[in-house]
Amino acid sequence: MSDVVGVNDAPGNTPIDPDELVQLIPSLATKQELDEWERKNIIDARTWALSPRTVGSRDPFVEPYLRELHRRMFDQTWKWAGKYRKTEKNIGCTVPEIANRLGALLGDARYWAEHDTYPPDEIAVRFHHRLVGTIHPFPNGNGRHARLHADVIAVKLGRAEFTWGRNDLVGAGPARARYLDALRALDADDRNVKPLLEFARS
Repeated sequence: MSDVVGVNDAPGNTPIDPDELVQLIPSLATKQELDEWERKNIIDARTWALSPRTVGSRDPFVEPYLRELHRRMFDQTWKWAGKYRKTEKNIGCTVPEIANRLGALLGDARYWAEHDTYPPDEIAVRFHHRLVGTIHPFPNGNGRHARLHADVIAVKLGRAEFTWGRNDLVGAGPARARYLDALRALDADDRNVKPLLEFARS
C-alpha cells in the first residue's frame, strides 16, 4: 500500500511520510486513483458539514469539530484521519506546538466572530490561512480541510460557501498557483488579505 505512484510528486503538496503512507486503507496503485478515492470521501463529508442541520447544531470554533471534520473527509482513505500529525513537515509549526496553536486560532476566530473584528468572509479566510499555513495539523489533506472548514465558518456567519477559483486545487495548474500566491501574500510583511479574499470568491 505504500507504493502509490506519484503520491509525493505534485508541486506545493506536503510530502506524506512512509509511516503515514502505509496507513492507506484502500489498495490503490496511482496518485490519480488516490485523488478519486479521496474526492468521493470528501463529497460525503461536505454534504454533512454544509447541511443546514449540521451548520445549525455544530460549533466550528471548537477543537473536536475541527478533528471530526477531517475524520469525515478522509475516514475511508486513511487510518490517521482526524488525528494530528506526529512527523515534521516542510510547512507549519512543530509537532509539540500543534495543540496550543490550534487553541489560540480557535479562540481568536471565535473572538473575531463575536466582536465583528473582521467581516465574515475575512474571518473565514484568515482562519483558513493560519490553519493550513501556520499550523498544518494533519499528516495530509490540510488544504482541503482548511478550505471546507472556512466554508463552514462562512455559512455559519450568514455567507455562501466559497468557490475557491471554481477549480480542483489538488493538482498543479494556474488556479493552484493563484491560490498559493494568495496564501503567500498574507504571509508577507504587509499581511495583504485581499488576494485570498478575492480568490476564495472567484
